[in-house]
Amino acid sequence: MTSSEVRRQDADAALRLLCDGELELEGRLVDASNTTLRAILTLDGRTARCVYKPVRGERPLWDFPDGTLAGREVSAYLVSRATGWDLVPPTVLRDGPLGPGSCQLWIDEPDDADPLVGFVPAEAVPPRWFPVAAARDDDGAAYALAHADDPRLARLAVLDAVLNNADRKGGHVLVGADDRIYGVDHGVCFHVEDKLRTVLWGWAGRQLPADAVQVLDALAGQLAGELGEELAEHLTLGEVAEVGARVGRLRDTGRFPLPPQEWPAMPWPPM
Repeated sequence: MTSSEVRRQDADAALRLLCDGELELEGRLVDASNTTLRAILTLDGRTARCVYKPVRGERPLWDFPDGTLAGREVSAYLVSRATGWDLVPPTVLRDGPLGPGSCQLWIDEPDDADPLVGFVPAEAVPPRWFPVAAARDDDGAAYALAHADDPRLARLAVLDAVLNNADRKGGHVLVGADDRIYGVDHGVCFHVEDKLRTVLWGWAGRQLPADAVQVLDALAGQLAGELGEELAEHLTLGEVAEVGARVGRLRDTGRFPLPPQEWPAMPWPPM
């Protein structure tokens, strides 16, 4: 069995647990702007933690009047799964103690995991890291917001461009125990207008990796079929159409997008 087949089996098992497991709340993640709860799932003797975001706990957003943040979380997972990169943890829409909401597998980061994004002294940016913004601490010392030149992160940057992610903070990039990376918190994606805000600008304007071009080609076909139908359950038809349009533009240019000039290029706070 190949490693990709093993990952697919693991993901299928996680989806069964997320969909059908008994959900017991543990507590609330207080830093989140919307109601975000950690819970334990139990099914047939298996347990796992998850992040449960009930729709009833969502704060209205003037620029996302349609659909739900939970539906966008699920849609981001569906697109990630279709790429084969599996950069978004398994995520489903299900009922819970506070009503329907998104339920996403919890990712534990090992204590010794090396961060891939962060603030570093401006004169000591690590080798093979991209500085993307300048900053100063409370004492006036110069720092750089930077990220690693890592092919796993490059894939996430491509995915964010497809999703039109308006909130890719450094803290939304997790390193799992299996040395894979995961992107989380996709409630403000899929707008029909360009709203890409991210800390992963290190490849801006550079040529896309060859595997990304192949993935975009395949994604275009899937959007015209089953994937497009799945997304239409959570997004407007216009939003689904724009996913395809963004895929087409990325494929035509063959390059990572450039930071916008008309709106902030980075989320706040960036970490």
